[in-house]
Amino acid sequence: MGGFYRFAEEDPGFLALVEPDGTEWAAGDLLARANQAVHALRSVGLQKGDTVAAVLPNGLHPVTVYLAALQAGFYYVPINYRLSAPEIAYILSDSDAKAFVTHDRTAATVVAAADEAGIPAGGRLGIGDLAGFRDWVALLADQPTTRPDDRATGVAMHYTSGTTGQPKGVKRALPEIDPDASAELMTFLLNLFGIPARDGNVHLCTSPNYHTAVTTFAGNALHAGHTVVYMDKWDPQETLAKIERYGCTHTHMVPTQFHRMLQLPDDVRDRYDVSSMKWAIHAAAPCPIDVKRKMLEWWGPVIWEYYAATEGGGTIASPEDWLKYPGTVGKAWPISELKIVDDDGNACPTGEPGTVWMRMGAGRSFEYKGDAEKTSKSHDTEGFFTVGDVGYLNEDGFLFLCDRKTDMIIAGGVNIYPAEIENELMAHPGVADAAVFGVPDDDMGEQIKAVIEPRDGVDADEALRSSIMEHLAGRLAKFKWPRTVEFIEEMPREPTGKLLKRKLRDPYWEGRERAI
Repeated sequence: MGGFYRFAEEDPGFLALVEPDGTEWAAGDLLARANQAVHALRSVGLQKGDTVAAVLPNGLHPVTVYLAALQAGFYYVPINYRLSAPEIAYILSDSDAKAFVTHDRTAATVVAAADEAGIPAGGRLGIGDLAGFRDWVALLADQPTTRPDDRATGVAMHYTSGTTGQPKGVKRALPEIDPDASAELMTFLLNLFGIPARDGNVHLCTSPNYHTAVTTFAGNALHAGHTVVYMDKWDPQETLAKIERYGCTHTHMVPTQFHRMLQLPDDVRDRYDVSSMKWAIHAAAPCPIDVKRKMLEWWGPVIWEYYAATEGGGTIASPEDWLKYPGTVGKAWPISELKIVDDDGNACPTGEPGTVWMRMGAGRSFEYKGDAEKTSKSHDTEGFFTVGDVGYLNEDGFLFLCDRKTDMIIAGGVNIYPAEIENELMAHPGVADAAVFGVPDDDMGEQIKAVIEPRDGVDADEALRSSIMEHLAGRLAKFKWPRTVEFIEEMPREPTGKLLKRKLRDPYWEGRERAI
């Protein structure tokens, strides 16, 4: 089939994309738009190996940039539109973005970010009213819709935070293969779940496009000749309505979405026919056993789970696998390998927890852009990588996760790294020391808690608490703000200065193995 590009040429009238407002795009029209985007980006100076970044709401625009990048040899960097201007500016600068495509929904933030990052005027491409940005839609309209010459395979480069608090781009070498062949190969992930190409399949995209899994699953669905239906702001009842309206056959969710759909009144849930759904795939955070059982009872044996990271993967658990081994995240993909090792690098026996290492292929498949040390520490000599998770394998090779990456908070399926928040809290003039960690939250999985040691002479009161929250405005995206702030006289630290965060965090998790 040759992926989306060939498929769209062969069947231009097929419904490829449905925007959140219901606007429909035939495959041929979407391909024409993606071709125009290649010509447009080249007209502003982009060449093979260059980066185009985007802060865009779900729908036509991020798909256009994505499809353009992957047939022009560009790196495509989708950025979280909930980030603050300095956070966006950092990624723009670190990714070496030569073009920045964005939307006036977050006008003040993205304009400030482009200024701070020094994006040249010619590379500022906007949709709507954006001061100093060229009109992206008008620029596209001036370009030919023909297939570009000198096509080359590009890739998405997502940014993932680390314990240092600074996001790192997970960068892969540009494949030296034809874009059509690469696009067809990208459907392998859907094949792991048994999802065939074409066959009337419809993918429901429930989450923002800047997430790695969203880019991957929606993009792979397009390349497999599926219709992709986008949501803008997720809503549990609207999810059910779209499944029924469009006959959606597969989707990607996080456990929090399951939890909120299950909270709908019975009469609302019963109002919608969701029998078209065959593969409801979830990941990103531990799914409580009770929540998953209830979803299986409601939707039937269509709830699939996998374990992977932006860096790669992974494992997969079919509904039958999970019912046989409740709590498992599955067995290794056919193209992947797993190993569990102790702190000395020795293989752990069956059932014994250790650090989870994965490998796809024979050697390193990625690097952390601009951080050779982090890249090296995340890989071993055999080409396996780890993101620091702890787990064990049972006698049948099924992986069970025991713990998260050190200190990482997962709220609603979103990874939040405490060090980044702690760094901003420590910049407050009334704060002597700060610790941030996750505590249980029955809706989001975890919520962010901050423990603050005030400076000498500063009162630990509501005025200080309010001042701290005001201090975070403009520095951090609001979803990273602590939900609760507690004061402490002295932070528990070793003589070396190491923070004993477990002393603060463990009481909240006593008797609980999972977030919900």
